[in-house]
Amino acid sequence: MEVIAKTGENLNSAAVEAVKEIKQRYGKPGQFLNWIKVLPQNQLNNLDNLYEMAEKSKNGGFEELAILGIGGSRHTTESMMNMLGIKNVHFFSSVDPVSFDRFINSLDLAKTKFMVVSKSGGTMETTTAYNKVDELLRNTFKTDCVKDRFVAMTDVSPEKSKLRKIVDDGKIGLSGFVHDDVGGRFSIFDDATIFALAFAGVPKAEVKKMLEASLEAQETFLNEDISKNPALQLAAFNVNAYKDGKRKHFVEYFSDAFTGATLWEKQLKNESLKSRISTDTNVGPGYLHYNAEADLDEDNKDSFFTFVNYKNDDKVTNAILEGVVTAYSAQHPVSRIILDDLKLNSIARFIELKHFETIYTGNILRRELGIITPLDVAMPEVLQPNVEKYKAEVRKAMAK
Repeated sequence: MEVIAKTGENLNSAAVEAVKEIKQRYGKPGQFLNWIKVLPQNQLNNLDNLYEMAEKSKNGGFEELAILGIGGSRHTTESMMNMLGIKNVHFFSSVDPVSFDRFINSLDLAKTKFMVVSKSGGTMETTTAYNKVDELLRNTFKTDCVKDRFVAMTDVSPEKSKLRKIVDDGKIGLSGFVHDDVGGRFSIFDDATIFALAFAGVPKAEVKKMLEASLEAQETFLNEDISKNPALQLAAFNVNAYKDGKRKHFVEYFSDAFTGATLWEKQLKNESLKSRISTDTNVGPGYLHYNAEADLDEDNKDSFFTFVNYKNDDKVTNAILEGVVTAYSAQHPVSRIILDDLKLNSIARFIELKHFETIYTGNILRRELGIITPLDVAMPEVLQPNVEKYKAEVRKAMAK
C-alpha cells in the first residue's frame, strides 16, 4: 500500500507525542482502544469457534445472511463484504414500512439467516427491525419457534444488553459478542464481520492471514517516526489542511468495490473529529459529474481531498485518475492512498490505516488547539456523546 501525503515539518513533535499517548492508553479499560492489539489477537484465538458457529448456522439450508444493525454494527461489516465482492450478505438499517417491505421481498426467507447486531441490544432501529422480522417469520412459517433463524451479536452481559437476555431466554439460538472497549466504528474485526466472512465461505486460513496482517500493520502505525508511519503522514496532512483554513475533507474512492467503505469512513471520521473537520465521501468516476464543478470552482477555498484506488493496469482508469488528481492538486491540498489489490491482507492494512489516521488526526489537532485530555479520561475521538441528543428526543416522541 502506498500513501502520498505532504506532511510538513511543523507537526513532527506533535505526531510523536500523539503516538506516545496512544501507546499509554491502549489495552486499558474505559479507553475504547481495544481494537489495538487486543481485538485482532482475541479473534485469532477465537477463529475456530466463530467458524464452527457459522457452519452450524447454515444447517437447515441457510445460504443468505441478512444483517440487522445500524452505524458501526452495519458499516464495518458492509465495507468488508463490498470490498471482497461478497453477494450473499445483505444489510438493513431503516425503520419505515416501504424500506422494510422492499428489503424482505428481496430475500428468500426459507434460505435466509438473520443476524442482529447491537452492543446494548436496545438500539431502537435494530430492535424495531428484529421485532418485525421475528413476527414475519412466525407468521410465514406458522410456528412460534424461530430461534434457529437468528444469530445475535451483542454484549456478553444480560444486565447490559436486552438482546443478550433474549438469547439467554432461548429466543435466539446462536450468538457471539460485541467486545468491550472497542467502539462501533472501530469494530470491523469483531465477531459480526468474522462470522459473516465465515458464513460467506471465505477460507479460515485467509481470515487468519487477515488478522495477522492487521496486527502487523498496527505495529507500523505505532511507529513514532513519521517518515515510517503512513497513518501519521495522513494525519499531519489533514491537520495542516485544517490550519490552512480547510474544513471540508472529501475522500474520493475510485471503484464501486468501495461503496461500503464510503459509509464507514464518514461515520469513522465525523463521529471522531466532530465538527472541526467535516468528512464526505464519494465513489468515482461518477461523482465527478455532480461534484467537480463545485470542487474546481475558483471560489472553493475550504476543501481538501484524498483519493483512494487500487493498483491496476487499465489505461482508462489510470488516465482518469491522473487527470483528476492533477486538476485537483493544482487548486487544493491532495493526498493519495493506493492499495496493492483488494485481497484480505491489503484490506486489513487499509482498515488499520484509516483507524490510526483518524485517531492521530484528532489527537494532533487537539494538541495544536491546546486541548489536552487527561490519561484517565477517554479521548474525544473514541466517544460520541452528541448522538445521544437526538436519541433522547426520539424517546420523548415515542412516549407521547
